Amino acid sequence: MKRKVTKAIFPVAGLGTRFLPATKSVPKEIMTLVDRPLIQYAIDECRAAGIEEFIFVTSRGKSALEDYFDSSPVLEAELQRKGKDKLLKVLEETYVDSGGIAYIRQQKALGLGHAVWCARRLIGDEPFAVVLPDDVIAAEKPCLQQMVEAYAETGGNMVAAMEVPQDKTSAYGVLDVRQDMGNLVSVKGMVEKPKAEDAPSNLAVIGRYILTPKIMDNLNQGKQGAGGEIQLTDAIADEIDGEGVFGLRFRGQRFDCGSKAGFLQATVAFGLARDDLRDEFSQYLREMTAIDSAAQ
Repeated sequence: MKRKVTKAIFPVAGLGTRFLPATKSVPKEIMTLVDRPLIQYAIDECRAAGIEEFIFVTSRGKSALEDYFDSSPVLEAELQRKGKDKLLKVLEETYVDSGGIAYIRQQKALGLGHAVWCARRLIGDEPFAVVLPDDVIAAEKPCLQQMVEAYAETGGNMVAAMEVPQDKTSAYGVLDVRQDMGNLVSVKGMVEKPKAEDAPSNLAVIGRYILTPKIMDNLNQGKQGAGGEIQLTDAIADEIDGEGVFGLRFRGQRFDCGSKAGFLQATVAFGLARDDLRDEFSQYLREMTAIDSAAQ
């Protein structure tokens, strides 16, 4: 019997240097996409997938991230006094029940695999999800929910995958496909950041994973991979001939909010998707496009 996935690890120890100077004082995960922090999108996606326990792997300077999920009695009292019930409801959605959230420090930046390994004692012998908040996915059915449903059929280990241009494969972990079953593929190999000419496919892994506890045993070996870091991809690849690895071509659009261009693209897409912003925002974009065309 496959065990239900109820725990998720969020590796959020990075310094966010691509967003300096903003990230000098604000953790990147708290930066707002429209009116919600990146981390809120990740939490909401996990809740929709049935996740009940949230494990954050952090580093020094991330106290604002911890405060975000805490209650705010003064703010709540002020909103109640002013009768702002809708805003109170919005505020409640940011809270995580006591005991439902944990914070672990990654004291040395040794790679994504090492960050996940830091949470090993809180995972125990259960399957778990790994969610990278930089990857924001707009989807009718949340990406992790799609994965949990597929995992119920396959078991083993699962990664979210999408097709990328061949010349972009060097920025991703890339799947070597054994069998293509449409939305699902079985995997016979994984290569971290291959050169375009060496990539076994253009099917890239993005920041959503469902993994077996055996992955922690593999990470425990501390094996260095690409860039001299402990790569999560390598630990997953070691299970190809064990419990198996599958890739899910998820339905949705992924935005790389770890880059400035990706963050801006996501802002436009999510802004236009909002009923309360669409008309005014789209009118502004049309006007800006017209001005740009006229200038040319």
